[in-house]
Amino acid sequence: MSINVLLVDDHELFRSGLRGILQKQEGFNIVGEAADGLTGVKLADQLKPDVVLLDLDMPVMNGKEALAQIIGTHPEMSVLMLTVSEDVNDLAECMRVGARGYLLKNINIDFLLTSIRRAVDGDSVLSPEMTTKLVARLRSPEAPAYPKEIDSLTPRERETLVWLSTGVSNKHIARHMDVAESTVKVHVQNILRKLNLVSRVQAAVYAVEHGLDKPAS
Repeated sequence: MSINVLLVDDHELFRSGLRGILQKQEGFNIVGEAADGLTGVKLADQLKPDVVLLDLDMPVMNGKEALAQIIGTHPEMSVLMLTVSEDVNDLAECMRVGARGYLLKNINIDFLLTSIRRAVDGDSVLSPEMTTKLVARLRSPEAPAYPKEIDSLTPRERETLVWLSTGVSNKHIARHMDVAESTVKVHVQNILRKLNLVSRVQAAVYAVEHGLDKPAS
């Protein structure tokens, strides 16, 4: 089955190029386009796409506001931010709201196609540069103290959260923790529930912002 994609970006040339690329790929269908956030919200509601590729800096309504409205009405919809902003604060805010991923416009087409497919499968995705920036934030001397809710996690769940902060896959985590991949999936589900998060990328952001890249001493 084709993946239905909605493009929301105010740069017509970029949007046109993206449309041309995706239309040439088997399994992708462009169902609509919008040049501002408000129109994007309306089209998302009308067309019910599988994936929304959403820019941040747009007229009428910016990407963050559009994201909040789309997720507020359709929490099951996969929204991937596609932007030039490398600001970790932008990433963190979008992930908190419920974006399925945060991609920079300098990614190659193969990475974009893989990211869209992963988003449809329920995974969360980040451009490699943004994963690096998230992990780097932990090295800041101003990293905050561990939050109280972390105490609700079991030792193995906490260890899983540490691995999530690096952006690796469940298979990678399972191999290093010497457990089944299904066990890792259960740990991730428990982490999201206990910390009131909705995606593994949000969990990674949470871990980085609270200095949870390594076990507490």
